[in-house]
Amino acid sequence: MTSRLKEKYQNEVVPALMEKFQYKNVMEVPKLEKIVVNMGIGEAKDNPKTLESAVKELELIVGQKPVVTKAKKSIANFKIREGMNVGTKVTLRGEKMYDFLDKLMNISLPRVRDFRGVSNSSFDGRGNYALGVKEQLIFPEIDYDMVETIRGLDIVIVTTAKTDEESKAFLGFMGMPFKK
Repeated sequence: MTSRLKEKYQNEVVPALMEKFQYKNVMEVPKLEKIVVNMGIGEAKDNPKTLESAVKELELIVGQKPVVTKAKKSIANFKIREGMNVGTKVTLRGEKMYDFLDKLMNISLPRVRDFRGVSNSSFDGRGNYALGVKEQLIFPEIDYDMVETIRGLDIVIVTTAKTDEESKAFLGFMGMPFKK
């Protein structure tokens, strides 16, 4: 069983992009490579319980066990030493990646208060797109009463597109709600 978004990609997005950019080969068409979901937890240095709850919440959101990230350098101003736990992240590939992106675009983002679309300028120059979410409560799996603190998370969508223009067209055809 393939996900809705993967079927949409194969049946609608590929022909539309082939026509728009005049690709000669189907393999030139941009596709999703991976999605990285990252949650930085600064207060984990004082309270290790916050890291545990963040890991549980991220696991609920993406359906995959996250990895705990550690500080690469010591930073005195932030009272962080090298090797301390400072966050958690997940790299999604395959079916889970398509399911997560489908849920993000069609369920979670429209739940954001005063949502008018995602930024057009969050491309990195190589066809990848990054967006930040201010609170994890927009995801349907998170129970409002069980949340200790509201945390934000970063979502990076990595594509095989060569340029930002190709990537924007690709994500637009996939259903990403860009600002008008």
